[in-house]
Amino acid sequence: MSIWAAMAGGFTATLVLTTCLRTANAFNLTRMDLPFLLGAAFTSDRTRAKALGYGAHFINGLIFALLYYAVFSAISYSSWWLGAVFGLIHGLFAGTALVGILLPLVHPRMGTTDTSAPDVALLEPPGFLMLNYGLGTPTVTLVAHVGYGTLVGGFLTSS
Repeated sequence: MSIWAAMAGGFTATLVLTTCLRTANAFNLTRMDLPFLLGAAFTSDRTRAKALGYGAHFINGLIFALLYYAVFSAISYSSWWLGAVFGLIHGLFAGTALVGILLPLVHPRMGTTDTSAPDVALLEPPGFLMLNYGLGTPTVTLVAHVGYGTLVGGFLTSS
């Protein structure tokens, strides 16, 4: 188990997670565009928002991989299946508290349930379990995050 394995696993897992979310979006399983959602916090320019969002998402993916590494190191055990469990917890947190509750409170371009009609938000609020972005969004999010955790756990086990 090494920090470099965590970084490699985090990069690979974030690439897979992002690809899964983009593919689900292309197949109309979700309307969520995570890079745009993240990038729109920094700019209202749609093209720049996507570019910044991809960068932010990869940085977040590396940070979460380092958090997984820290926990695995603290318990002196790592495996792909434990990574999958962490990914499930990570996905549940992202889909409920993080994106559904905390992000609308701080995102400058996201609407809220209190947004008045004259206010025009760039993004609609995600809602409970991000269901405002489509019925498939919670499932897609959880599956992608379980895959993320499985990959990070696998990279840390093999090192």
